Amino acid sequence: MNETELARFRERLKTDLKTLAQEDDLGREGQNTVTLDQQAVGRLSRMDALQGQAMANATKARRAQQRQRIMATFTRMDEGEFGYCLECGEEIAPKRLELDPTTPTCISCASGS
Repeated sequence: MNETELARFRERLKTDLKTLAQEDDLGREGQNTVTLDQQAVGRLSRMDALQGQAMANATKARRAQQRQRIMATFTRMDEGEFGYCLECGEEIAPKRLELDPTTPTCISCASGS
């Protein structure tokens, strides 16, 4: 992989990190503790609020996991290992990296072949 392609992937990942931070900011309100004031809200409304909170927390966890994958990819880039499978060492197909630059394995290793 040449330096131009590597720089393009790096910029894409930096943009992804910014997007994750923006989504974190937008999702904070949904993660707040649900108040259980029975005078203010009915039982079903509280259940809906709890479900919304659970979904917001799950989404936050997925964003954190994606952030970790991006940071691991930056490490592989810095070490000159980006684009190579962590299991077999073979080159990862460019189209696979275009789809998800954070993927750490080639399609053979990912499928268990």
